[in-house]
Amino acid sequence: MVRFSQTLDDKQSKNREKSYRQVMENPYHASENRQSYSAQNEDRFYSQPSVQRSNYHEDNFHSQKDEVIYEMSVIEKESVKPDYSKPELKFPADQNIQFGVEYAPNSKPPVIGRNYTIRSNSIIYNDVVIGDNFRTGHNVVIRENTNIGDDVLIGTNTVIEGDVIIGNDVSIQSNVYIPTNSVIEDNVFIGPCACFTNDKYPVRINYELQGPKVRRGASIGGNTTFLSNVEVGEGSIVAAGAIVIHSVPPFYLAIGTPARIKPLPDHLKVPNKF
Repeated sequence: MVRFSQTLDDKQSKNREKSYRQVMENPYHASENRQSYSAQNEDRFYSQPSVQRSNYHEDNFHSQKDEVIYEMSVIEKESVKPDYSKPELKFPADQNIQFGVEYAPNSKPPVIGRNYTIRSNSIIYNDVVIGDNFRTGHNVVIRENTNIGDDVLIGTNTVIEGDVIIGNDVSIQSNVYIPTNSVIEDNVFIGPCACFTNDKYPVRINYELQGPKVRRGASIGGNTTFLSNVEVGEGSIVAAGAIVIHSVPPFYLAIGTPARIKPLPDHLKVPNKF
């Protein structure tokens, strides 16, 4: 299931606060509630682990029949009968840990164009704008303030950390990490397990986060690593497994660890074809 994240925590539905007896007291609304419950679970807009349903019913209500009319999930049971035995989690103030933090009041739900396919357990934050013909694999995370063009594929387990710009006709394969303040232009291919970084001196000194800039028509091989603020030039190719520590000029090849730069052969100076 797809989660369109509007807050940093999952708010429980108001329907879950009702007890089983309250739901079933009105026979006229019983079947309507059951249909609504089923539809909500099929179209839920946030991810949750699957739970096994138990044949839960009240003996007084079903004293004459053993038929189960309404089955409650484990999550609903816990909401009806909360467990107060667990102590409340408390953290020292200097650790800066907060629960239930909401977005700013002026944030907006994500906007997605026509003909999209978003697969299960993907999370799309507020303030994200996505064009037409968008496709994802499973477990994709797209954080706030990300702009994505038309005809973009984002593979399974890929993480886009927010404040990212992605152009049109882009193919990003599985397990790719794209940090904050990155730019990926049109007609770019990024192979699986590519890792981009945006911090030149991690946790050592204050540094303005500067992600990569992948220019139009570039191709990135699998298992590649990019240091902060590296620019991959137009039409260039980064070979699989390369560690790129310097920018790559347009129509050049980066290969090796650390990557060596050499001119791209003429027969490879062609656009990417998806």
